[in-house]
Amino acid sequence: MYSFDGEKILVVGGSSGIGLGTAKAAFEAGADVTIAGRSAERLDEASVKIGGVGQAVLDATDDKAVETFFKKSGPWHHIVTTIGKGGRGLIQDLDMKTAYSAMDAKFWPYFRIARAAEIVSGGSLTFVTGGLGQKPAPGASVLSAVNAAVEGLSRGLAIDFAPTRVNAVSPGPIDTPLWDQFPPDARKEHYKRMAENLPAGQMGQPDDVGQAILMLMGNPFITGIVLNVDGGSMLV
Repeated sequence: MYSFDGEKILVVGGSSGIGLGTAKAAFEAGADVTIAGRSAERLDEASVKIGGVGQAVLDATDDKAVETFFKKSGPWHHIVTTIGKGGRGLIQDLDMKTAYSAMDAKFWPYFRIARAAEIVSGGSLTFVTGGLGQKPAPGASVLSAVNAAVEGLSRGLAIDFAPTRVNAVSPGPIDTPLWDQFPPDARKEHYKRMAENLPAGQMGQPDDVGQAILMLMGNPFITGIVLNVDGGSMLV
């Protein structure tokens, strides 16, 4: 188990799902954790769930907001970003506004954070992407492109930012609020079907991804990789 006693860790998108799981794991490992997101109410709720961590209202789609935040925050030991949404549909059915929005919701926020943040030498920056970047699915070509772009950015930054380490984590099916759009019974049946198709035989949990991210933060010899935390979904 890695110890992050006294280290400053920022989780952008830390109010729910994988971000919340990562922030919780880092807090339990002794880190000085701050969670950032657009909703103060959701940040308050997440902080209580974790046990009391710092909070920052931040819109990562806003150039000035990101620049101002990092000028005031000072250096961080580790930064994790896990945000983004939208972009599903056959490309011929998507208008350009929707396609631009998918990139604006994920790639450019990650770019802004990487550009503006100060990370201590030997620290780390971790992007959360998604399996579609490596294994496309029907009706998800735009999301595949967005995630692949993030993964390419992480590899390039691992060279440009050295010795600060930059990695990406690609989660598989994870039990997050993303699935709350389904009625409870339908969600349960959907989880069951996905688990049956995975070599691991189960859905992933946010904490599973959070522990993997902590490994990347703590291991000084890992940089420039895309780590699949997917229950074996790339194999089937």
